[in-house]
Amino acid sequence: MRLILLGPPGAGKGTQAQRLVDKHGIVQLSTGDMLRAAVKAGTPVGLRAKDIMARGELVPDEVVVGIIEERIDEPDAKKGFILDGFPRTVAQAEALEKLLARKGLKLDGVIELEVDDEILLQRIERRVAEMQARGEPVRADDNAESLKKRLDAYHAQTAPLSHYYRRKALHKATDGMAAIDEVTEAIGTLLAAPARKKKAPARKRVTRGAPARRAAGRKPPSRGTAARGAPKRASRTAAKTASKAASKASRAGSKTGSKAASKTGSKSVSKAKKAVKGRSKKASTKSKAAKAAKSAGGRHKAVKSRTSSRNRAAKARSGRGRRLTKRR
Repeated sequence: MRLILLGPPGAGKGTQAQRLVDKHGIVQLSTGDMLRAAVKAGTPVGLRAKDIMARGELVPDEVVVGIIEERIDEPDAKKGFILDGFPRTVAQAEALEKLLARKGLKLDGVIELEVDDEILLQRIERRVAEMQARGEPVRADDNAESLKKRLDAYHAQTAPLSHYYRRKALHKATDGMAAIDEVTEAIGTLLAAPARKKKAPARKRVTRGAPARRAAGRKPPSRGTAARGAPKRASRTAAKTASKAASKASRAGSKTGSKAASKTGSKSVSKAKKAVKGRSKKASTKSKAAKAAKSAGGRHKAVKSRTSSRNRAAKARSGRGRRLTKRR
């Protein structure tokens, strides 16, 4: 079992870590203890950390990660460990994740002890007063003012760290202000609960035709272009549909005759025939009327011609009669 305990100074991480060590047979890894042990052992990483601390500088993340790597390779850490005080930042969490991945390991959970800062400050003040009453030595930074600064720094660093492990579905929290035994029981319940599965990313909706356009490397048409081309596409589609229906009707009629054709084909053919007949009737009617008018005109001309001929003959006869009379 590999765990991380998160919580501000005075939250009780040390007490709960020791109970987990006793229950699961794992080791507690505190960054401060590991640094001191590495410096004392004179390891390469420990000597580097010693020089940095001697200059009064903060030990960089890569040195701390190197010390952790050396420590978890020791036999007593093979069964598991609890990291106390590390990681403190997202960058350290990412470095730890890479370290564990190189070794084929992973975390089983991240337990955060949530506390109320005001009550925690009151606890520290009461504890310091009790230590002084018993005559026990008190550290210089073990006071309310120093603790308040440490709390502010912790919250600034841990807020993004908690979010980071929530996204990994590893973060679990409990009330660190409860009694010690109650906190221990709550941690046991959290570790026994199955890990929450990470939510699958939401699938993007893909409009019909988009994959084909992507495969062909074409961009989807804009709304204006689509609107302008819609009437043309509609007319072409209607023309194609009408052409297909006519061809189907023609094929059906040629195969089985007009009587045995399918309903769709026969209807289309009959409608076409009716239209042709109607046009033929209209044409014939017009032609008949034209012929009748032409015939009437011809007859009128013939009658007129005959009448004029008769008149001319009568005039000629009367002219001859007058001439005979004069001669007599």
